[in-house]
Amino acid sequence: MLRQPENGIARAVVEFCRFARENGVSSGTRETINCLQALSIAQISGIETLKFALRAVLCSSKEEWDLFDDLFDRFWGIEPDSVTHSKSSGGSRLPMNAHDGKRGLGMLAGEGAESEPERQGNVTSGASAAERLKRIDLSRVSQADWDDFERISQRLLHEMCCRVSRRLRTMKSRGRVDLRRTTRRSICHGGDPIELSYKGRKLQPAKLVILLDISGSMNLYSLFLLKFVYALEKHSRALEAFVFSTDLVEITKVLRARRLSDALAALSQTTAGWSGGTRIGVSLQSFNRSYARKLLSRGTFLIVLSDGWDTGEPEVLATELARIKQRVRKLIWLNPLLGLDHYEPITRGMSAARPHIDVFAPAHNLQSLLELERHLR
Repeated sequence: MLRQPENGIARAVVEFCRFARENGVSSGTRETINCLQALSIAQISGIETLKFALRAVLCSSKEEWDLFDDLFDRFWGIEPDSVTHSKSSGGSRLPMNAHDGKRGLGMLAGEGAESEPERQGNVTSGASAAERLKRIDLSRVSQADWDDFERISQRLLHEMCCRVSRRLRTMKSRGRVDLRRTTRRSICHGGDPIELSYKGRKLQPAKLVILLDISGSMNLYSLFLLKFVYALEKHSRALEAFVFSTDLVEITKVLRARRLSDALAALSQTTAGWSGGTRIGVSLQSFNRSYARKLLSRGTFLIVLSDGWDTGEPEVLATELARIKQRVRKLIWLNPLLGLDHYEPITRGMSAARPHIDVFAPAHNLQSLLELERHLR
């Protein structure tokens, strides 16, 4: 019979699983139970042993593995130096005294216990706050809300990107129906051919090509939208990204940095024309000349993130979008201004672009960005 873990560490581990789930690790109730079983089986002799056990249970991908160390250290209040010391000394005993502000260690010491009504109240309050922050305009997130907004957006975007990644990997080039395979698969459905099998080419990954406007008129939105593109790149097999203002700059390799801060630092060194003017048509012209033949196909979703304020000739914008539309599966334009109550897309640039766009949708808050999953169907 399995021994039960001590109440303090069990409660702390359950809370950590919840914390990890809120911050991008796709664990559920089953994984939480498995973590408690691991505590019952393993001889947890130190904080490092606990870390290895929880990581083995909770992480199911490289992205989650890379994310886990930082989440574990933040939750248990571990400084980098203390981790190094623990490794060199063979692993210290799990600390049983609370430290001020250290959530996990406080729970090990028996602190932070809540009655059930209090816990339910906190959950309700947290859900309400999450809904409010999902709908707040990106340009109006206050400094007081920013940490919560970053945490919520990181979790929701991670979940959405994982679903999008699975969908893009299973786009099928269908050919003729394979009767033999269809019949064989129908046996488990009582002979009904519910799922058809096809003869033809194998599964092909759909591609995402994203063009992000970083001109001065996009200042209030471009940084968060860049984080959004970074999150998509981490989960997509085939994503190419560009930024533009007066010129077009490819940033795909920069986004492959392990940490977002490294990617932002590298981008700050590029001559991308941050907060400059806007020449959308000329930028699309550069894209068509240098990249379209290589990157675009009938399996490509091309996404433009821009407010549509173009100082160039609208005819150029219309011509280049028409060329792109002929090559791609779907042309999506996400405009942050479209979420404003009295906005009308009547500028010269937007008026020229509208006839060539398959999906024209807002990108002013977290909720609107999560809708991208629907647009990619």
